[in-house]
Amino acid sequence: MQTITTIGLDIAKSVFQVHGVDAGGQVIIRRQLKRRQVVAFFQKLPPCLIGIEACASSHHWSRELQALGHTVRLMPPAYVKPYGAPRRRVLPVEEGSTQRVVD
Repeated sequence: MQTITTIGLDIAKSVFQVHGVDAGGQVIIRRQLKRRQVVAFFQKLPPCLIGIEACASSHHWSRELQALGHTVRLMPPAYVKPYGAPRRRVLPVEEGSTQRVVD
């Protein structure tokens, strides 16, 4: 199994989207998580870089994930919005959003 180095985390009210890539940019994981599963999921991962869109609850999740040893970067919504697809019920985290974390 390849190691996940960067994760894009799309947070919402109850369903979160995870998009993880390795150092080469290959997609390792795409997963939908319920709110109660988030901490348990990230406890199992080795420390990595996590990008989250800055919003009201992103600061809470940033503290939770940093307590687990991960590095968290909050991105302005202007950087994340172009990658979303309107008119979908649950928006998957797009590849470009994960790339923005590294830049």
